[in-house]
Amino acid sequence: MNNGININDVRMGVVGAGSWGTALANLLANKGLKVSHWVFEKEVKEQIERYRENKVFLPGFSLSTNLFPSNDISSVVSGKNVLLIVVPSHVMRETADKISAYVSKEMIIVSASKGIENITHLTMSGVLKEVLCDIPDNRFAVLSGPSFAREVAGNVPTAVTVASKNPCVAGFIQEIFATPFFRVYTNDDMIGVELGGAVKNVIAIAAGIIDGLGLGLNTRAALITRGLTEMRRLGLRLGANPRTFVGLAGLGDLILTCTGDLSRNHTVGKKIGQGKRLNEILSEMRMVAEGVKTAKSVYNLSRKLGVEMPISHEIYHILYDDVSPGEALHRLMTRDLKQEMDDR
Repeated sequence: MNNGININDVRMGVVGAGSWGTALANLLANKGLKVSHWVFEKEVKEQIERYRENKVFLPGFSLSTNLFPSNDISSVVSGKNVLLIVVPSHVMRETADKISAYVSKEMIIVSASKGIENITHLTMSGVLKEVLCDIPDNRFAVLSGPSFAREVAGNVPTAVTVASKNPCVAGFIQEIFATPFFRVYTNDDMIGVELGGAVKNVIAIAAGIIDGLGLGLNTRAALITRGLTEMRRLGLRLGANPRTFVGLAGLGDLILTCTGDLSRNHTVGKKIGQGKRLNEILSEMRMVAEGVKTAKSVYNLSRKLGVEMPISHEIYHILYDDVSPGEALHRLMTRDLKQEMDDR
């Protein structure tokens, strides 16, 4: 199936102006696209217009004059044929409701948000498909992979994956986003790509706790490896391709978020390991650490499905049941001994 849009005729809207949304919008604008950009905060809109900089969420980077910020979501969405949505997972449904009156069946909808909704346990594309139900299923795509916003904004070579059930849509979005420093691969496994991007944030909190406790590299390596196993188990249960989890959206993003100082989830975990309380940590952060909310979704979803995810469960107990990191670590290390490899 042809996606029906010529790349020269792209009318691009970007919804969300956090660090990641701004970095992606600017990438597209620097390629020559005229990008309408919905910004929630009036101060951020004014900063972009006046200084060509998002001083709140992406300070230090000059933004293209092809980027047109607006606080009016209807004007950003209306008349576009490609829409990129980059908002925190807990406001995805609310945002989808806001844009539902302005989208069209001919649009391609791309989600670059990472998370699992708490109540429904839907991925972000699942939320979008449920709310924007008039748009055909094969017009949705997701973008994910190991990609800190500040490095993308600084033209650091980066590789990501775009997934869609429609290979023409995936290839089209690949072409739109690809630059000499931003390499895009395609995949048809939307659920696997999204689960990788969500679960890795939970494991990254665990990695931060390890660093906050002053533990070693052995511990971190074990955590990343077993965390990947948990990600794969949940994915298999939900019909994902297991190969996705050893790719960019799985292992690649997991390594980045568990080891990179720019990771907000790792930062939250590190402060917990150092003895700070979660509410205190979150009160000091303006940007969202997705793993905090996703930990609840992963815990409840995995229990409902009967998927064994001990690391993720202990992170939930640390965040929501006031279990100490030391106690959680002891429980993980003294679980029943078993064979390493799962059945499949």
